[in-house]
Parts: sequence; structure tokens; C-alpha cells
Amino acid sequence: MSERPPSTPFFPPVETALREPNGLLAMGGDLSVERLLEAYRHGIFPWFNPGEPILWWSPDPRMVLVPGDVHVTRSLAKRMRNAGFELRVDTAFADVMRACAAPRCIDMQGGESGTWISPQMVAAYTRLFDAGYAHSVETWHDGVLVGGLYGVAIGRMFYGESMFSREPDASKIALVRLARQLQQWEFGLIDCQMETPHLASLGARTMPRAAFAARVAELVKLPHRSGLCTFNL
Repeated sequence: MSERPPSTPFFPPVETALREPNGLLAMGGDLSVERLLEAYRHGIFPWFNPGEPILWWSPDPRMVLVPGDVHVTRSLAKRMRNAGFELRVDTAFADVMRACAAPRCIDMQGGESGTWISPQMVAAYTRLFDAGYAHSVETWHDGVLVGGLYGVAIGRMFYGESMFSREPDASKIALVRLARQLQQWEFGLIDCQMETPHLASLGARTMPRAAFAARVAELVKLPHRSGLCTFNL
């Protein structure tokens, strides 16, 4: 059996995560591209407040959205047709992250504040963006950024991190359009991390951690069908 190179980031098995607080798995390390990719490949994500050590999480159950199961109400469908929104991808990644960091943004960890998105996190995910793994889906209105989301794509797995809205439904529309495109590319899951009514209303559901980890292990090994930055929303 070959040994893991000393430089390779390492995480404990996800089944060793704490029950309370739900999913806390490890503490410390760094936010290098290599460590973040190793974490996501095992269904682990960082979430910590400024001034705290880096905390790594794998909650049970996990909130997920199967791209083909995204739910669009009549009112949302009408707004998508008539509101005059323009959808763009990867044109304002850092701006999306900073907007998600503003008070009362809708984040995928279950709260209304994105204050955990510190300058340290923005810098780390910008490096992931530069490496081709992090992406933003942006909702624009009359040339102004009014909503969107960002996340990480590995193989045919998309990990949603946070979303924001400055106009009604702007983030929902970004997520719906992303889900539809990922369905065409045969992505298996969108990770939504923790359960919220907002995400449940769009068709997301919970999945036991063991099943989630097994599915992630399959999906991250599959080749991309296309580059996220190339698709036309």
C-alpha cells in the first residue's frame, strides 16, 4: 500500500464528525487551493467566523438539490420571463462574494448573514476561481448586479456556497438557471449544505451523510461535460 505524500492535505473520515455541533469534523489547516479541493472531494467545507480557527464541516443529513428536481412556481416562471433580468457567468466573481458577505444575504448554511465570508475567504475562493474550480452565476438588471450565487465545481458535482438578492427572486432565478444547465451536462447533485425552507421551496431535500459522501465520490471522478464559463444562460 502506497503512503500518502506528506504534502497532501488530510481530513479525518467524515463519519467521525461531531453530532453537536452537527458536522464539525476538523479545525486548523489553511485555505490553499489543494486543501479546499481535497475537502470538497470528500464532501467537506470550511465555515468559520473571523477571529476563529478554520473549521471544517460535514453535517448529517446534507441538503442537496438534484438538478432535474428544481421546482419553479408559476409566479417565479413569470418573473423569469418578464423581469428583464440578464444572467451571466464568471464575469464578477469577487463582487458576488462581497455581496454575499453583506448583512442579510441568503446563505446556504442556513442563516441570513454572510459575515462568515471574510476577506480571507474571498481571497481563498478567488484563488479557486483563478484555478478554474469556483464559479459565479450572476443576475443583472439594467447593467447592475442584483443577485446571484457562487460555488465550486469538481467533475459533475456542484457545491453551492452562498447566494444574495438585491431584487426579489434574483438569487432564485440564478439557481434555477444553473440547475437546468447542470441537468443538461448530467451533473448529479448541487450541494446546498444545510437545510433551509428557502432551498426546500426550490426542490432541495436532505440526504444522509453516508449516501451523500458515496455519491460525491462517484461524481467528482467524472469528466466535465463543458466549462461553466462557456454556457449561455
